[in-house]
Amino acid sequence: MGKSLNILVLNGPNLGLLGRRSPEIYGRRSLADVEAMLRQAAVELDCTVDCRQSDVEGELVGWIGAAMAVRDGLILNAGAYTHTSIALRDAIAGTGLPAVEVHISNIHAREEFRRVSMTAPVCIGQICGFGVDGYALALRALVGWLRSRA
Repeated sequence: MGKSLNILVLNGPNLGLLGRRSPEIYGRRSLADVEAMLRQAAVELDCTVDCRQSDVEGELVGWIGAAMAVRDGLILNAGAYTHTSIALRDAIAGTGLPAVEVHISNIHAREEFRRVSMTAPVCIGQICGFGVDGYALALRALVGWLRSRA
């Protein structure tokens, strides 16, 4: 199957509240549930995932920068920073890490301000609207994309 890939999964502000915050929009599964689902999918895909969450933009930027030398790709749910953070956009572009942007809800069907993503233009793709299952979809897509270029 080739080299085992190492994927960084970053979640931004308020995603630590997943399962409790606005369950009618984001569902009832917790971030721990998402991380367990990703670890299981990673076993099936012969890759590893390192899952992290921060409400602090600078911490997310730092993790992306540090990933350049040791990770093969990035899955990012930047939460509200999606719509505001040029710093995250520049970090992704600067590292050259292939990234997939994930959103639990369909940001294109929500408020106007949520329809603009600062980070999507520097990502290889975006998955939104499939609930937390979007994370596993993103992992499969990213691993497939990386292996097709190996």
